[in-house]
Amino acid sequence: MSTPTAADLEILARQLNREPRGVLDIAWRCPNGDPGVIATAPRLPDGTPFPTFYYLTCPHLVAECSRLESSGLMAEMTARLRADDELAAQYLAAHEQYLADREAVEAVPEIEGVSAGGMPNRVKCLHALLAHALAAGPGVNPFGDEVRKLLEADS
Repeated sequence: MSTPTAADLEILARQLNREPRGVLDIAWRCPNGDPGVIATAPRLPDGTPFPTFYYLTCPHLVAECSRLESSGLMAEMTARLRADDELAAQYLAAHEQYLADREAVEAVPEIEGVSAGGMPNRVKCLHALLAHALAAGPGVNPFGDEVRKLLEADS
């Protein structure tokens, strides 16, 4: 992770089409050096609880995740999750690691036990799962790793 610079915040504003809120760190950078995943404060500056600690900002990856979501991949992944105890255990561990990362910054009672992407019981948002996988590295979030591999194979 790296502390965001003023230039990073300008890039994030363009990527998000709004002023970024609660940016703590750049958790992963795109190959061109732009921010691609940010670590966001568990409580935004206005006091709003914000469970999405790792937030995907890379426009290319956001578009690609949307494409994969529209293909029905999330339903397929959720079905596999329900049928595979080992995969379910890995996904639960990813959920717990996500919570630990966020709570190391700040515990927010309103979002206690809530991570992102549907963890640990379903696959709801590929953007959040890929963001987690990119920030945490390979082997932490099984579905985030799968999305990353699918996108690498497509390029």
